[in-house]
Amino acid sequence: MKKIIIPKNIVTVNNENEILKNNAILVEDGLIKEFIPINNLSNISNELEIHNYENYTLVPGFVQTHIHLCQTLFRGLADDLELLDWLQKRIFPFENSHDKNSLRISAQLGINELLKGGTTTILDMGTLHHQEIIFEELIKSGIRAFAGNCMIDRNDLYPSFSESTKWNLENTYQWAKNFHNSSNGKIKFGFAPRFVLSCSEELLIETKEMMKEFEGSLYHTHSSENKKEVETVRNLTGKDNVEYFDSIKILDDKTVLAHCIHLSDEEISLLKNNNSRVSHCPSSNLKLGSGIANIPKLMKNNISISLGADGAPCNNSLSIFKEMHLAALIQKPIHGPTSMDALTVFRLATIEGAKALHLDNEIGSIEIGKKADFVLLDLNKNDQPINADENIYSSIVYSADKSNVKAVFINGEIIYDNNSKNIYDENELSESAKIELKKLIERA
Repeated sequence: MKKIIIPKNIVTVNNENEILKNNAILVEDGLIKEFIPINNLSNISNELEIHNYENYTLVPGFVQTHIHLCQTLFRGLADDLELLDWLQKRIFPFENSHDKNSLRISAQLGINELLKGGTTTILDMGTLHHQEIIFEELIKSGIRAFAGNCMIDRNDLYPSFSESTKWNLENTYQWAKNFHNSSNGKIKFGFAPRFVLSCSEELLIETKEMMKEFEGSLYHTHSSENKKEVETVRNLTGKDNVEYFDSIKILDDKTVLAHCIHLSDEEISLLKNNNSRVSHCPSSNLKLGSGIANIPKLMKNNISISLGADGAPCNNSLSIFKEMHLAALIQKPIHGPTSMDALTVFRLATIEGAKALHLDNEIGSIEIGKKADFVLLDLNKNDQPINADENIYSSIVYSADKSNVKAVFINGEIIYDNNSKNIYDENELSESAKIELKKLIERA
């Protein structure tokens, strides 16, 4: 079915960062086929499906490159702790206590929040067991995603939350076989060894080798998030995180490292030389007291930077708007007020996220031939600048939040419209979540 989408403005995020006015978009077979001047719409066939959003600004669907859907159920249960205590005292015990029902609800809560907030593509790090549940919910929701089970074959912080190297590799392989390129290619596998402290060298290396069988997959892990973590990795391996990853040959352009706060100059060079990607998670880094990644320095070294909210218990929100806002603000006292301008940050949340996932030929900008993944934003609300249309990037990065999201399209299909279509029955979801959380806490 062909569709016409009529917005107020089209924020293309193309190479020229064009903002189109008085244009509609023709969508066919899930793709952006044509920009049509509004004055020419009278010549369009009446048989087309028309979606009139003439008071709203159309932007690319947002991309988040580090999410933990399995943790959404734990929001508010792991506050005011630094990373290793946060894992040991809260997150590992809770993740270890998931059954299929609690994991399903956690994934639904996260997906619901992400889609309503305008995020259309994610890179999710799952949990150790029952990963098929997360894939099932991703597929049902219509979201675009890379996802994979979180691999753990040693765990000094919480020993019962681990499985053998053989178990990890065998189950990962089976999940990858079952779900890579599922949902008409919208779902791809992201191989996800958790971090150096919970993975043997054999597991890290064999996982990278396994990837070769799954074209288009990614390698996703945590790195250099916390000073105590970095120190422990150094004591264990004799190297810093990125140096160690390089020594075992798992760094390349298909490697996405979350956080990368505490890096040496040598490690920055290794990231640059290997074209590895960094997912910046400012709200998580602040709430856990981990630090502030030197994003301007990484960008000056042409290292791929994108944004992620991480998990709900380490920031209490999965909002890309919060991540954009903080990504812009936290660098300014250190590097100056112009160090992370609104346009730069907006691109991190859209086209740069797509590039990090090697999807920039398909998503991340509004261009002919790309997937029709986009979000309609209401920039006319009273909490927006009076001249919002004149400085759209500023309005989005510095003033907007999820309440500004009017509608979300993926592959040209309406996934969410705040007047007419929800992803889930939210009352039912909330009640089920309360029941499953109670049971999970009792198990933990």
